[in-house]
Amino acid sequence: MSDNSSYTIEEVSQLLRVSKLTVYDLIKKGDLPAYRVGRQMRVDHDDIEKYKSKNKTGARNERNPPKEQGQTARQTSQIIISGQDIALDMLSKHVENHTSFSTLRLYNGSLNSLMSMYNGECDVVSVHLYDGETGEYNTPYVKRILVSQPFIQMNLVQRQAGIYVQKGNPHQINSMKDLSKVNIKMVNREIGSGARILLDEQLKKQGIRPQSLNGYDNILTSHYSVASAVAGGQADVGIGIENVTKMVNVDFIPLIMEQYDLIILKENEKLVEAIKETVKSKEYQTQLKQFYGYDLSLSGKIIFDS
Repeated sequence: MSDNSSYTIEEVSQLLRVSKLTVYDLIKKGDLPAYRVGRQMRVDHDDIEKYKSKNKTGARNERNPPKEQGQTARQTSQIIISGQDIALDMLSKHVENHTSFSTLRLYNGSLNSLMSMYNGECDVVSVHLYDGETGEYNTPYVKRILVSQPFIQMNLVQRQAGIYVQKGNPHQINSMKDLSKVNIKMVNREIGSGARILLDEQLKKQGIRPQSLNGYDNILTSHYSVASAVAGGQADVGIGIENVTKMVNVDFIPLIMEQYDLIILKENEKLVEAIKETVKSKEYQTQLKQFYGYDLSLSGKIIFDS
């Protein structure tokens, strides 16, 4: 009898006793069928059982059964796009609608996405990693991590990054220096996120020890949740991007215009061309223009070609 239960990626990783990235890799390779429900991936119970049965020692390999006469293989390839901005959800849909690729979404921060690409677990990743030594975005980090893998770095959008404060800015916070005020409580992002790296680099410039800040170890995992914590009074400040302020009732102190770039390995030439065409398409850019806070003046520009 069929079981119509379904599981999240985390639940599948627990059932199979492997990491979540291993589960994503199985999905990417087509070994484990999955589908989207909103922003979440789901796997059916029956498909997990079929995967387990198929990979038992001595089991017949049915992954590539012989084709019937006249049958043709489906000309699609599955890719994983990693990053947290809604612009990537839109990119994913456009790629599926206008190319031969089908897409899965992974919602990791910049540095973790980049490490997933290094480990062969992602095909397209987004990054917004500020390098305090050079003043550049992204390229220094990507060159260090993908040291032996040629890649394309393409701008998707530019976004204003800065400090969320409560309405009316009651604590008179105007710069990074003000985060060290005794009566200020902050909320932070997770290690590996672009916002966390921007914060750490800016604190380093100001000579402020991160651990001296009240709330530095209070972690949330999205711009929206950080802004909501500030709006709700759980914190006085947080670091994030400006466009969230259209959804959450906070004020915003701008710090820097950040580059939000896409990284694609050059080994997949067809994918590189598909992403280029999508990002530069009038349809995609028109949709991006409907959202507050995106600067499209560099969209589609190749920032680095290794």
